[in-house]
Amino acid sequence: MRCAFDLAHYCELLDAAESGGYRFATFDAEPQPGEVMLRHDVDLSLEAALELARLERERGVRATYFLMTESVFYNLNSEQGREALRELRGLGHAVGLHADHPRASRDDRFDSVVAWHNPEPEYMSEPVSGFVNVMQPPWFTKGKYRSDSNQHWREGCPHEDLRTGAFDWLQLLTHPEIWVYEGATMRETMSAMLEQKRDEWLEQLANDRIDLT
Repeated sequence: MRCAFDLAHYCELLDAAESGGYRFATFDAEPQPGEVMLRHDVDLSLEAALELARLERERGVRATYFLMTESVFYNLNSEQGREALRELRGLGHAVGLHADHPRASRDDRFDSVVAWHNPEPEYMSEPVSGFVNVMQPPWFTKGKYRSDSNQHWREGCPHEDLRTGAFDWLQLLTHPEIWVYEGATMRETMSAMLEQKRDEWLEQLANDRIDLT
């Protein structure tokens, strides 16, 4: 099995969890044996998040999508942002807040769960009033956490350990844009995303009556 960062291998990860007998859970209770808490930090692309969310729904998988209110890459108050929230909920997924420290203000768009964006060690695992912080114990435990940040599994791709049921339970963090846009390196993947965004923005400019002739 080739551990590429693409949708084919993402499906293999989900299949591996099923083969290992795992259940997909959210952060509304403490982790239990046999659970995978599938978490997506949506740093850059709502479109990529929705593509992953639809794929998961087709496979009967429920995940938690962490969305930003201060992103420079997308706007939850736009029609596109509001529709993304509606669709994620409609697909049955949980929605948490992906916040910039120290600002974590909950409203009715979010469940009471938070993940800091680019956190620093001194506050990463500290309790947050009104929220479950996904990086605080017991939801974050050494050896029971895997992240794909910057297309790099720091403890190796978890597919084989999932397949064999090696984890008691696992918090699995992925970033949708890494899997949806093609690229063997993070730079290639980001270039593919920017090219796609360029086409979308040209269409939006035309819709805004910008003369592109």
